[in-house]
Amino acid sequence: MLTRRAALFGAAGIAAAPLIATAAKAEEAMTPVAAPADLSKLKRIKRELVAPPFVHEHEQVAPGDPRIVEFEMEIVEKEIEVDRGAYLQGMTFNGSIPGPMMVVHQDDYVELTLINPARNMLQHNVDFHAATGGLGGGALTLVNPGEKTVLRFKATRSGTFVYHCAPGGPMIPWHVAAGMVGTIMVLPREGLSDHKGRPVTYDRVYYIGENEFYIPKDEKGNYKRYADVGESYPDTEEVMNGLIPSHVVFNGAVGALTGDKALTAKVGEKVLFVHSQGNRDTRPHLIGGHGDLVWEHGKFSNVPDRDLETWFIRGGSAGAALYEFLQPGLYAYVNHNLIEAVNLGATAHVKVEGAWNNDLMEQVVAPTEMIS
Repeated sequence: MLTRRAALFGAAGIAAAPLIATAAKAEEAMTPVAAPADLSKLKRIKRELVAPPFVHEHEQVAPGDPRIVEFEMEIVEKEIEVDRGAYLQGMTFNGSIPGPMMVVHQDDYVELTLINPARNMLQHNVDFHAATGGLGGGALTLVNPGEKTVLRFKATRSGTFVYHCAPGGPMIPWHVAAGMVGTIMVLPREGLSDHKGRPVTYDRVYYIGENEFYIPKDEKGNYKRYADVGESYPDTEEVMNGLIPSHVVFNGAVGALTGDKALTAKVGEKVLFVHSQGNRDTRPHLIGGHGDLVWEHGKFSNVPDRDLETWFIRGGSAGAALYEFLQPGLYAYVNHNLIEAVNLGATAHVKVEGAWNNDLMEQVVAPTEMIS
């Protein structure tokens, strides 16, 4: 089944057409035939999603029995200025890159209403790495422009998990590289625990989504700009297949988490950093700090690593690191491929307020001119 605007994309429409048809057939083949689950006795709660790096209101310890947690998410295709003069024809969940982070507890039910407005050009869906069956929900959430669907799944495993768009074939890497990646955090019902099984809480949580973009250039070396997402496809595919990104960024753009958009904290606060990457491996590092507790694989049922300087996030996954800030100042949170951090954009800043502790670090002698 072609989208209503497939004829408008030129080469993109031609490339997408058989994939859209295949995806639609897959959706029909996966139509459930079992009796609906009876969850009528479960309490329902609705959560309003917020744009990263922030996370919607949630409890760290489950307040009672499992619940059905309702979310609503709209797909937005739009142009995004990734850097000065560099524009991405983006595809997003709820208008942000990365998509918003959802938080539930293990054994809760996630109920997502996914909306694909008629103004969009392409089919979209959601593959939840936290879900079981039906291509992570991808086979049951494929929506054309002008359609919406509702998916419910049980969050059976705790941890941080990626979700992304996966409409089929070469559309999958294109949609992911255009920004359609997010994270769901499934907390243990009793909350987080440290390496000795003791309860752990956080004062703040920040979600950092790392993306690599492949923005084409013209023969003069200037970034090209397109009228819509469909027009951008042929050139973008060619750049993507070269596997050399033009940008590697946190939260959708160079400088998205620096300057007046920097993250904030206070001395003595414990901050949970959740970090995702949809495609490529990355190595988060907090300059001047550490990972006190790190769930490198993102799975809270595993014992966390301790005192890491740099940790590893595999492509297609999300991990979490907890750190208690001990000194004030400006911290850089980076991908420790420093070429990607400094030259391509994968840097965030954390402004920390509080009193300096000379016992931890002291400038014994200020820089002075050497006399020969």
